Amino acid sequence: MISISTLYCGAPLASHGLRYGRRSGRGRPGPVIVYNCTARCNLACAHCYSASGPDAETAGELTGGEAGALIDDLAAAGTPVILFSGGEPLLRTDLPDLIARAAAAEIRPAVSSNGTLITAAVAAALADAGCAYVGVSLDGLAATHDAFRRRDGAFAEALAGMDRAAAAGIKVGVRMTLTADNVADVPGVFGLIVERGVRRICFYHLVPSGRGRDGPIDLTAERRRAVLDRIMDLTAEAWAAGRQIEVLTVDNHADGPYVVLRLLRENPARAERALELLRANGGNASGVRLTAVGPTGDVTPDQFWRQRVLGNVRRRPFSAIWTDPGDELLSALRRRPRPVTGRCAACRWLDVCNGNLRARAEAVTADPWAADPGCHLTEEEISA
Repeated sequence: MISISTLYCGAPLASHGLRYGRRSGRGRPGPVIVYNCTARCNLACAHCYSASGPDAETAGELTGGEAGALIDDLAAAGTPVILFSGGEPLLRTDLPDLIARAAAAEIRPAVSSNGTLITAAVAAALADAGCAYVGVSLDGLAATHDAFRRRDGAFAEALAGMDRAAAAGIKVGVRMTLTADNVADVPGVFGLIVERGVRRICFYHLVPSGRGRDGPIDLTAERRRAVLDRIMDLTAEAWAAGRQIEVLTVDNHADGPYVVLRLLRENPARAERALELLRANGGNASGVRLTAVGPTGDVTPDQFWRQRVLGNVRRRPFSAIWTDPGDELLSALRRRPRPVTGRCAACRWLDVCNGNLRARAEAVTADPWAADPGCHLTEEEISA
């Protein structure tokens, strides 16, 4: 994650230490976990990285007891945050129990949802269980969002769900995946969340995984840069108006150097500080400070790299999988620098982005160590 608020605007935020410190919250050394707790979803979104939907196969998903044992093991491994995702995690009736178990173990529980199932009763149950945050996906304004969700009214339902979660005292944020089909809606979505008092928005770069492989058209490098400039402008305008909103971009660490390069033209002192923070962050954290557990217990370096299974928690505890010194992929991901090739290997920002997203590189090139095709920096910008 690249914090536009912190890097570009110089804003200190509550998550600053987690994102730009070497150790995670409360000094816990373990990885952040994305737990895709079910493959089932009440929607079938065009760009879903897990290809979830109403007809998804749910046989073999971890039982409540197995998921609870996983959470206990994650606590022992020092995990600071667990993001319950899916599919739609609210379709698991035991989700409040799992959240409560994580909270009791001092793991910060968060939920990633499409928002349509957050009734007042669900919001109250999540709050009572100790849910710290709910991120709701809005992939455009009403018409665009409903087209992505393939259901009329999904936008209105998501907004209502956000309102109910906020009314229950849960921090609410918005997630928007950027594609050629919805990038024109970025200013409108930004304005909407500012108007509604939402304090956090994450702009995700599209990853070719699941239906995202053959679904919406990805942005060109030029359009990535243009929308990133627009996001920086919108963030600066919001902060200048006293709206302290946390704005992040996700799944493309080339955004960090791009922010620094813009700051070098506008505010060299802030550029120097931004570069310090980016180096402290260390770039892409897949297999380093981030990992994912799938519905049936498969452990992968991140939620997008599903074909790279490191082990299964039914056969070995997560803590044993994560600390296995013989795992070649984990060892390579944790090397500094990583064994990347092509323009990544020669890039002067390699210590800042850490080779970007390996899942995207392999999806597009069939080589996990090839240059990430999502990088939008020019040859001149990456040259030493």
